[in-house]
Amino acid sequence: MSFEKHGFGLVSEAEKHWKGMPAFKQDDLTPYRSITIHFRCPEDLEGFGRLIQRSLSKRRQSIWYPAEVRAFFMDNPFISEQPLNPRYPIYVISKGRWESRLTSKALEKMGVSYRIVVEPQEREQYARVIDSEKILVLPFGNLGEGSIPARNWVWEHSSKSGAKRHWILDDNIRCFYRLFNNQKNPVWCSNIFRAAEDFIDRYENVVIAGFQYELLIPRKMVVPPFYLNTRIYSCILIRNDIPYRWRGRYNEDTDLSLRVLKDGWCTILFNAFLADKQPTMTMKGGNTDELYQDDGRWKMAKSLQEQHPNLVKITRKWGRWQHNVDYKPFRKTG
Repeated sequence: MSFEKHGFGLVSEAEKHWKGMPAFKQDDLTPYRSITIHFRCPEDLEGFGRLIQRSLSKRRQSIWYPAEVRAFFMDNPFISEQPLNPRYPIYVISKGRWESRLTSKALEKMGVSYRIVVEPQEREQYARVIDSEKILVLPFGNLGEGSIPARNWVWEHSSKSGAKRHWILDDNIRCFYRLFNNQKNPVWCSNIFRAAEDFIDRYENVVIAGFQYELLIPRKMVVPPFYLNTRIYSCILIRNDIPYRWRGRYNEDTDLSLRVLKDGWCTILFNAFLADKQPTMTMKGGNTDELYQDDGRWKMAKSLQEQHPNLVKITRKWGRWQHNVDYKPFRKTG
């Protein structure tokens, strides 16, 4: 079975394909109406707070009325009674992060089998905190080219093992979540990886898939269980036989996604399964020291624009340079 070679964004269209998958339901819990209230003085603000029986501190920017009942979803993890291991190998590329090892800790808590890929000069540090059987040592180190050589090495390693696909994960993912019924519940089992694999294996022309960033999905909004034909970042499932490899120095995830889409393949970004990734350039190690210094954000955006000039523009938002990718050519409804 194949997807049509156009994207779609309607929830109903995605749900037609979601049959046989974990239950997915999202209601519209966004505000009925929001208004801005102005106060002439602190006394007026305090008086309004007394009227609605709410504390209005200087830091508070918005409130719900009546007050929301807060739900602590971390206390309600998703655990399957029948754990299912991933069908395809999971690789975590890591450098300089044997102390934090966020993704490794998350996967071990979930009981997920994985291999962590490190450079030879750091093997000893990682072996002190991770089972040595889980460690794969690269045949090179300190090339100054970011993660690209390691990513391509992983691709070849997976292909030679006979696997049809492989997962490649960044090493700064704190937790994985299942989105359901307007809740983001932490996942403490391996089943979301297996569910994603089962879904992708239905389609001949879906060659890259992955989990959405937890930060980018407001839990009160109606969203489909997945988006078709968009970028895939940080937690990626790749079909091994496609005629590509990682390239460049920056934004390699976006570049690979665009090359695949421009050649008529499809990608799937799961909203039902989420990855809580630490923002880029906020942790020591990884590419932070090698690539992202000295106006790294400008270099990242410029590099991607040069690779895909018809789809990428450079803008400045929130006081920093950003790349803006136009995915509309791949999302035409019909």
